[in-house]
Amino acid sequence: MNGLVSIITPAYNSEDYIVETVNSVINQTYNNWELILVDDASTDTTLNLLNDIVNSDSRIQLHCLNTNSGAAVARNFGIDKAKGEYIAFLDSDDLWKPNKLQTQIAFMTSEGCDICFSDYELINHKGLQLGKRVIALPSVSYKKLLRSNYIGNLTGMYKAAAIGKVTTPNLRKRQDWLFWLLTLKKSGQVAKGINESLAFYRVHKKGISSNKSALLKYNYLVYKKGLGFSIVKSIICLGRFLFEHFFIKSKRVVTVKQT
Repeated sequence: MNGLVSIITPAYNSEDYIVETVNSVINQTYNNWELILVDDASTDTTLNLLNDIVNSDSRIQLHCLNTNSGAAVARNFGIDKAKGEYIAFLDSDDLWKPNKLQTQIAFMTSEGCDICFSDYELINHKGLQLGKRVIALPSVSYKKLLRSNYIGNLTGMYKAAAIGKVTTPNLRKRQDWLFWLLTLKKSGQVAKGINESLAFYRVHKKGISSNKSALLKYNYLVYKKGLGFSIVKSIICLGRFLFEHFFIKSKRVVTVKQT
């Protein structure tokens, strides 16, 4: 129960959040990890902050892309560099609770599963809790995940030693959902959920979830370009997504007391 965990964190103009994000990794109770930071040609002070961070902990490595290429390219680059038995993801503005890795490793070991995820809570751009918690399903199959993204990327972890490394086509948005679809498809398994909040997801007013037309566009591209579905099948899947997203998945967001 002490396998190396490779954590992939793409960063682009993340000067407001990146230090806090990295500190949430450094503060993990599980110590056998490597953090692979991939700067996606930031134009603010992110790179300077990352250089300082790398010098503070030998488990942290920094790679820089010459041109801004998007999260999919940055994540794929990080996955290629990963040496861990397990691979996990943390975006540059999100946070992990201190017991995140330890809880998931113990769960995956006891359950004998290769993919897991958990509940997480919502915070705003200032880091204030919004009193909302997204509840993880007990398990998610490939077929279920086709209907909506039930795996919060900041909580997802998979056993690369068993499944192998997974990369995605270059989509600018929704590539995290596509990643878990491809991982589940490759594994032939279900992902198992932990009903414990292990992370904080930062909500931004201009996020894709608030832009319904962009959401539909990139969801369609997940089906068409990412999974190679026909136009007809992609449209059918998009219709199923809309039903699932607005009438079923929304019920898994519950109100909680702020701490």
